[in-house]
Amino acid sequence: MNSQQISRVRRMCLALPDTSERLSHGEPTFFVHNKVFVMFANNHHNDGHVAVWVPAPPGAQQGIIDSAPEVYFKPPYVGVRGWIGIELTRVSDEPLSFHINLAWELMAPKRLLATAGPSSSSKPQRGQKAARVK
Repeated sequence: MNSQQISRVRRMCLALPDTSERLSHGEPTFFVHNKVFVMFANNHHNDGHVAVWVPAPPGAQQGIIDSAPEVYFKPPYVGVRGWIGIELTRVSDEPLSFHINLAWELMAPKRLLATAGPSSSSKPQRGQKAARVK
């Protein structure tokens, strides 16, 4: 396991309200109210990626991937549902945090969104464009 990268992802995910971490398919996976919002993938089936898989807003997947194909990719299994993969060694904390926060927002129950408010000044709003990479 790439401990530096999982620590980085864990710090960002667990800072969000009502989140938890459990192993799923042998990898650390982050949940908000039993809904997955971030999946860590450490060379999944020897694909060469140390990455996270996160949901993207409807219709945004291809545009995000096209904006930086060295960073973003269509992950197996969940890619068909509009999720994106993010290569962790090729993304700085700011855009990674943006995508993790957006993923949390996309999966959190509406009642939690109404009470939680932004977790930080970088918390995206629905429909906000993705942050630039490095």
